[in-house]
Amino acid sequence: MLIGGLLKFTLIDYPGRVAGVIFTQGCNFRCPFCHNPELVLPDLFHTSFDEEEVFSFLEKRRGQLQGVVITGGEPTIHPDLPEFISRIKSLGYLLKLDTNGSHPEVVRALIDAKLVDYWAMDIKSSIESYNKAAGVLVDSYAVKMSIEAIKASGVEYEFRTTALKSIVSKSDVQAVRCLIGRDQPYYVRRGNLKSKMLDLAVADRPDYTEEEWVELKAACGGVPRNMTDI
Repeated sequence: MLIGGLLKFTLIDYPGRVAGVIFTQGCNFRCPFCHNPELVLPDLFHTSFDEEEVFSFLEKRRGQLQGVVITGGEPTIHPDLPEFISRIKSLGYLLKLDTNGSHPEVVRALIDAKLVDYWAMDIKSSIESYNKAAGVLVDSYAVKMSIEAIKASGVEYEFRTTALKSIVSKSDVQAVRCLIGRDQPYYVRRGNLKSKMLDLAVADRPDYTEEEWVELKAACGGVPRNMTDI
């Protein structure tokens, strides 16, 4: 597994759990608002963490941490992900996986193997605007298949969208809500123009005003929150 970072303690990344976070390197999307470009662009990769050092840490923290979050980058692009998760689970941890849903076959395989206890899927935008938000051509059918698989997984999950006015409109958010269903857990995160981003030009574009953000909250029927609250 290519590991680009390790957060040893968090109270906010795994709802209701004390957890550590493992950041994988590499992603098949190029979202302009991505705040982890060093995990996405190969030219910016740092030296990967030694996998055995990560497991040594997890072994020592047994009984102190309740869960492990695997995020990215995009974890599902790595063929050794199931084996990696199995080893984490063997230590007694709950596992939360963050994904962009572009590989439904991996999502289904992990569900069938009961390796994930909490799913968090980023839905970038409406199907019509998906390519703009993802920065690449996206197979919308694959995204829809991952959504349905996660909804039927039998474990906890959430869907979420990062909203910057220049990329994701109120109508896009409304379309996402319709896509996943009105009764589904859905969170709209406010992008942070002051943080590092893959496309720095995004920071120079107008963003939602406070009034517009309140309107967006009402439109999506979800629970908008700042990036720093995640």
